[in-house]
Amino acid sequence: MNAPTVYDVAGQAGVSIATVSRVYRAPDSVRAGTREKVLEAARELGYVPSGNARGLASRNTRVLGLCFPDYADPDAEDPDSDYGDDAELMLYSDEIIRGMERAARRHGYALLIAASLAEGPRNLVADVAGRVDGFAVLARTVPTEELEVISRRLPVVMLAGPREDAALDHLDHVEVANFDGELALTRHLIADHGHTRLAFAGSAEDSPDGEARFRGFQAAHLEAGLPVPERPDVRTGLTQAEGERAVAELLDREGETPHAVAFANDQMAVGALSELRRRGVRVPEDLAVVGFDGIPLGRLVTPALTTVRQPMRRLGEEAVELLVARLGDRGREPASKVLPVSVVRRSSCGCPARDDSVDGSGPLGDGPVDGEASVTQS
Repeated sequence: MNAPTVYDVAGQAGVSIATVSRVYRAPDSVRAGTREKVLEAARELGYVPSGNARGLASRNTRVLGLCFPDYADPDAEDPDSDYGDDAELMLYSDEIIRGMERAARRHGYALLIAASLAEGPRNLVADVAGRVDGFAVLARTVPTEELEVISRRLPVVMLAGPREDAALDHLDHVEVANFDGELALTRHLIADHGHTRLAFAGSAEDSPDGEARFRGFQAAHLEAGLPVPERPDVRTGLTQAEGERAVAELLDREGETPHAVAFANDQMAVGALSELRRRGVRVPEDLAVVGFDGIPLGRLVTPALTTVRQPMRRLGEEAVELLVARLGDRGREPASKVLPVSVVRRSSCGCPARDDSVDGSGPLGDGPVDGEASVTQS
């Protein structure tokens, strides 16, 4: 079956071809009712606009797309903040983009990045998908029905997060061992440091990675015979400012304070360290703090941050490899990869200051990252 064209959309919507074109090129110039009628016809037909004449002729742009929410942390980018503006502030999304760019160049592709959902998922998807040969999208960034439309024409790879929606089982998928990483990290806090009152901060309900990490946190409690928390102690965003607010909320609550706090990512943990320092709370003597991701900044804060290091660049590289493989064989079986992670022990949990070792069960899947012992999904 041939891919639907602008002519098909115009015919179904009962408008001119020029009107369809304006909907995608200058949507504000088209009345809202007409615009919605055109977009509805496009969704029903599975149409996405081609980005240029070459794409119309050959269906080959030599460009890959990445749809990613804007995870910029204003606190990390402000040169007047506590965190400075050093290149070591490279964050999770930046590392994934680096990996994708490196792999795309290797295969002769450019990378088109849409790093904000400010204009809404529909406009974002249409803008990126019409200009690329393949499309990587972070889990839950774009509604399932939108991805279904795109995947009828383009290879789509789900990036990070579990592939939970049965409607997307036909898509390639790559993630890291979030559950096992948090399980190993929490085991370390309980078994090696003797902590019995632990809190988990972060994990918004729309964050599949955060939810998987919280399940690992729960599993470690169950394994150790400790009360299993039903929900994170604080649900919040993932920035450094949110980390400050989260730890302040935990400390200001009535009742016993936790012995240790596991944050859903390193950015939150770094913010928490700043707030604890302002309050005169000693880390790790009064409160142990751990994160997840392994961003470079975690090595530079005081005390250095114990974390789960995930292969962020490799995650981006694997997404490109899956897209390129799918472009070469559209009929191949869907692939699903889980990349190993490593628990990095540093001072913030109470390990010796010079101990930057890793704790893991050994490589079970893709093998160790950067020569480290790894924790993989079993």
